[in-house]
Amino acid sequence: MGRSSLPGGKAKGAVPKGLTLRLKAEAERLGFVACGVADAVSLPQTRRQFEDRMERGFLEGLPWMDRTRAERATTPELLLPGARSIVTVAAAYEREEGRPQARGQLRGRVARYAWGRDYHRVLKKQLKRVCEYLDTEAPGSRSRIMVDYGPLAERAYAAGGGLGWFGKSTNLLLPGIGSWVLLGEILTTVGLEPDVPLRKTCGACRRCADACPTGAIVDGYLLDNQRCISYQTIENRGPIPRELRPLIGDWLFGCDICQEVCPVGRSSVTLAMDGLEGTGDESRSPQLLPLLDLDDNAFRERFAGRAIMRAKRDGLIRNACVVLGNLGSAHAIPALTRALHDRSALVRGHAAWALGRIATSLAVQTLRIGLDEEPDGWVREEIEAALSSVHDTFSR
Repeated sequence: MGRSSLPGGKAKGAVPKGLTLRLKAEAERLGFVACGVADAVSLPQTRRQFEDRMERGFLEGLPWMDRTRAERATTPELLLPGARSIVTVAAAYEREEGRPQARGQLRGRVARYAWGRDYHRVLKKQLKRVCEYLDTEAPGSRSRIMVDYGPLAERAYAAGGGLGWFGKSTNLLLPGIGSWVLLGEILTTVGLEPDVPLRKTCGACRRCADACPTGAIVDGYLLDNQRCISYQTIENRGPIPRELRPLIGDWLFGCDICQEVCPVGRSSVTLAMDGLEGTGDESRSPQLLPLLDLDDNAFRERFAGRAIMRAKRDGLIRNACVVLGNLGSAHAIPALTRALHDRSALVRGHAAWALGRIATSLAVQTLRIGLDEEPDGWVREEIEAALSSVHDTFSR
C-alpha cells in the first residue's frame, strides 16, 4: 500500500517505532497475561470450518450462528472499515480447586471463569484503557473493542497472533497457561507488527475427549454443541435432553472438565485479573436448595454483575433441579416439591425428573399428586416418565 508524504518526512499512516512492543507492555501493566497481534485479513478457511460445523449440526441451538455471521466473523473489514491489525489479549481467571467441603450441604459447581464479576465488563474496562494508550500513540486512528459478544472469530485471530494453538477441546491453549484465560480484542486501523503463529498441536493426546462425560469432543478438533455441558447449562433455553441429565453431574453453570485434564499449563500458577477472582464458597459452589426459591427479583439481586445471569432465572433453577436429581438426596424433596409448582413449566418438568431420580415413597407420592394437578402437557410427560423410571427401578 502506498503512503503519501507529510511535512517532516513522516509518511501518512506511519506507525511510531516500537509501538507494538510498548502496546504489549501497557496491556501487561493493565493485568493481561498475554497479548498478540495479527493482521486484519479475512480467514476463508475458518469461515468454511464454521459452515461445515453448521452443516453437520454441531452449532444447533445457537440461532445467531449463521452464514452471515460466519462471514462477518472472518472478515475484519466488515467490522471496522480500514482495519489493519487485530490485537488479542488474554486475562487469567482463578483456577484453584473450587469445590468446598460439603458439610452436609447440597451444592453445585460453577465453571471457574464465572466465579468473579462478569468478564465482559472486567475485560472491556481494561481494553478501553489499552485503546486510550493507542489513541495517544497513534492520533487519528480508529479502534473497536470486542469481548466475546462481537461477531469475531477470536480464537482464530488469537492463534494467528501467536497467543496459542487450538486444542482438541477447541479451546485456545497458551504456553504455560493452558486455556484458563478469557480473550478480548481490539480491531484497529493502526498497522502494528504482527506476531508469528505457534506451530504446536496436541499430538496424540486426547485426554479432554476421553474425559468429557457426554462425548461432546469429536475427533478432529471439533465440538458438538448439543452435547456440551456448558451449552446445556447456559445457552439452552429449553429442556435439557433426558439422556444428558445424568451426565451433567453436579455442574450447575458451565463445565471445566476438559480444562482440568489438559496437561498444558497444569502446574503453572497465574494470578487472576482483578475482578475475576472467586469471592467465597457461594460463588464457586452455591448451595442448591435456596436457589429453588428464588423469584425473578431475588435472582437478579443475587447474581447482578456476574456471568451466571446468562442462564436466566428459569435456566439456573432447571440446572439446580438436575444436579439435585444426580445427587439423589431425600433432603431435597421439600424444595423440589415447591419447584414442582413453580410458575415456570421448564422448572416443573426438571423438578419432576429430579424427584424420579430420588425415588423415595415421598418423592413418588409428590409426583402422583403433581400429575393430577399439572395443566401443561410437556410437564405431564416428564412426570409420567419420572414415575415410569421409578417403577422400572424397583421392578428389576
